Amino acid sequence: MTEKPVCSCGCSCSDAESAEGTVNRLIFPPCAGVANTGQLTNCAAIQLTEEGYGGTSCIALLATGAKGIVSAAENADEVIILDGCPVRCGGKIAESLGIHVTQTIVVTELGIEKKGSREYTEDNIETVVSAVWEGKGRTE
Repeated sequence: MTEKPVCSCGCSCSDAESAEGTVNRLIFPPCAGVANTGQLTNCAAIQLTEEGYGGTSCIALLATGAKGIVSAAENADEVIILDGCPVRCGGKIAESLGIHVTQTIVVTELGIEKKGSREYTEDNIETVVSAVWEGKGRTE
């Protein structure tokens, strides 16, 4: 499991808490498709949720413009998009709805090759999870 960072405020970020209280984070993995990179974003999002980083939400529902999920994304403290490849489907969906994305991780930019199979390793998942915890895709 990835080591959780210590905030600059000196507190532990376990369970996504900061000195001000709980950080409301929504994690959107893209469509799983048939490629390994899409599949592993779903696994990484689940692991991040289990580790207390935030909650996984449905990018397909967001794409429909459903008021509840759009409102949740607009009111989240942080929105994290896990895109499998340079096509950036998840990021494009958020952008089309005017959702401010705090962090975008593109799996192929982490050195993981996109393949036409569903094969990936636990190390691949850990690479994505670690990148999120480390804030490698932060836009702010």
